[in-house]
Amino acid sequence: MPTISRAPDTGVWLLTTPRTSYALRIDETGAPCHLAWGPRLTPREAEQLVVPAGEAASSFEGRPAVGEELPVDGGTRYGVPSLQVRYADGSRGFEWQPTGHRVLTPSDGVGELRLEFRDRLYPLHVALHYRVRDDTDVIERWTVLRNEGAQRVSLPRADSAAWSLPPLADYRLSHVTGQWSAESQLRRERLPHGETVLTSRRGITSHHASPWVMVDEGDAGEEHGRVFGAALAWSGSWRITAQRTPDGRAGFTGGVGHEGTCVPLAPGEEFATPVFAGLFTDGGFGAASRAWHAYTLRHVLPHGREVAPVLYNSWEATGFDVDEANQKALAERAAALGVELYVVDDGWFGARRDDHAGLGDWAPARERFPHGLGPLADTVHRLGMRFGIWVEPEMVNPDSDLYREHPDWVLHTPGRARSELRNQLVLNFARDDVAEWAHGWLTRLVADHGVDFLKWDMNRAFSEAGWPGTLDGHDRLWTRYVANLYGVLDRLRADHAGLRIEACSGGGGRVDLGILTRTDQAWVSDNTDAVDRLVIQHGFGQLLPARAMSAWVTDVPNQLTARTVPLRFRFHVAMCGLLGIGGDLARWSEEELTEGADLVAEYKRVRHLVQHGVLYRLSGPHGEPPTVVQYAAEDGGESLVLAWQRGPRHGVPRLPVRLRGLTPGARYRDTRTGEVHHATVLAEYGYRPYLPSGDWASTAVHLVRVGQDET
Repeated sequence: MPTISRAPDTGVWLLTTPRTSYALRIDETGAPCHLAWGPRLTPREAEQLVVPAGEAASSFEGRPAVGEELPVDGGTRYGVPSLQVRYADGSRGFEWQPTGHRVLTPSDGVGELRLEFRDRLYPLHVALHYRVRDDTDVIERWTVLRNEGAQRVSLPRADSAAWSLPPLADYRLSHVTGQWSAESQLRRERLPHGETVLTSRRGITSHHASPWVMVDEGDAGEEHGRVFGAALAWSGSWRITAQRTPDGRAGFTGGVGHEGTCVPLAPGEEFATPVFAGLFTDGGFGAASRAWHAYTLRHVLPHGREVAPVLYNSWEATGFDVDEANQKALAERAAALGVELYVVDDGWFGARRDDHAGLGDWAPARERFPHGLGPLADTVHRLGMRFGIWVEPEMVNPDSDLYREHPDWVLHTPGRARSELRNQLVLNFARDDVAEWAHGWLTRLVADHGVDFLKWDMNRAFSEAGWPGTLDGHDRLWTRYVANLYGVLDRLRADHAGLRIEACSGGGGRVDLGILTRTDQAWVSDNTDAVDRLVIQHGFGQLLPARAMSAWVTDVPNQLTARTVPLRFRFHVAMCGLLGIGGDLARWSEEELTEGADLVAEYKRVRHLVQHGVLYRLSGPHGEPPTVVQYAAEDGGESLVLAWQRGPRHGVPRLPVRLRGLTPGARYRDTRTGEVHHATVLAEYGYRPYLPSGDWASTAVHLVRVGQDET
């Protein structure tokens, strides 16, 4: 069980997870201060970390910039504030006054600590929340702010939590950057002195950065070294600021919004920040990823233990030219291939013939579906597949009946141009009437047409983000928009227990722990080039599990890169996540259809390992070939090894990889060749998966435990 204890003499709070401890205390000024985050401590050991506050080196220093649980703007603090407050009388700042604490007795393996404070002068109350579980070392933190006064309060910054790191010889920051079609590019860079800001100002999580960081001393590898990390469960604009101070410390703080926005609090109003979850491990980046994966499967994804179906999507086959006849024909071919979920993409509704019109008019196009979507859904179900459909509920084309009826529903600033991106505008989901409209047509669509799956897309960032006619509307919409988006998704799931949803935003523009709490998987990138996807998937998997990662096999030459690689190579890359097929099956040859069906069947035999096994990155996508990943069963009973190489490298030796997650002393049989391998040899001396000669070679090796060596 997780434990939460307090030492009465020193006031030290100690939170204990299966392998780690987190310690803090309230200091003499009333401020909550960090003590430790790392390997497990006893309460007495944690108390030894309390050091009396020393004299400042000079009158220019103030309080240390790193070391508080939620640094505020006030007093002699000059570092990055996690909390900034502006009161109605124009004054600013916050001064800690403790008012109490609560410990929720662990139940179902969960324990929670709440530390309560108020400002010494103004009736603003702040509660710091900590949650620990008995099956993960992830610690969940968030903050609740409540205005108990009679006047409005504004919060220019209201972060969820600040994480302080121990003094280290050096600090290295890991995170991902990118852009559309090149998301999740992993970066590991020395953390510079000063402040490093990672952010999205776009109203969505963004393709350009993801709201998570990992920090190590600069020497961690896949299987060794101490790694500290945190991830923000938020799907709108966000900001994480890492800082490295002249006194040799480092830390980071993160939360909603970006510079120039505020969270307004009306009298009696409360704002609960999203969770900013943190993790420490001494097992390197591989152990960090595996811990985050397990946490996401158990405590984030609504149905993380389900086996996801093999999917087919019609987009590359038909584009906007969607009708009942061609979708039924594709469905027949998809079913013969072994597909279990058929998804109709854009073009099925209203006046949608290209991306210039129709968004917002969510009724099946009569000339294309004269009897609605029912006949197509019936055909798909008769073929033994689930039925899915693409939607973009947050968007509207100016050329649509919805916009002509409700031009005020879009984000806009009076007197300013309404910028169009992809010929569309953003509906203001912060408005309750817009959210209610969206829920209404979505729940009818699902119920009336037997829809089992929604691909929920969002194809542009915010602009002119105003909300005319409301008090504090510009500031309020950034958080209210996300809250109402979450509300619509939550209501849909409550209405339709069997409905499954994929989060998409022009690829990976909205992928985070917040959206995954209420969806089942994420579309990672519009770039389906198998070679590029090895890099994208490598970055995605640093934090998120394969069970959340949609991965498609599409046609060649690739639509984006014009690269041609074999069908087998494309399948093996897509088998690293939730296998989907997006090619034009009407153009596949009989040989391709036969090979595709065989590879779909192969994936089904091993998908339990991919979707719910333990990931080991044995060789990364940037080094010498081949790239190798392994998925192992938690009990060591079987493993899947996937390997790819671009082509033979003359004179470059192909080094063996050492497999992980095997049962010591066991024997494993290759299910394809029948060859038996000893675990000790595989793990300690290495394994060279067979790869055919030539360019773009790949293989999938399924190893099953068949016995134990005699001692």
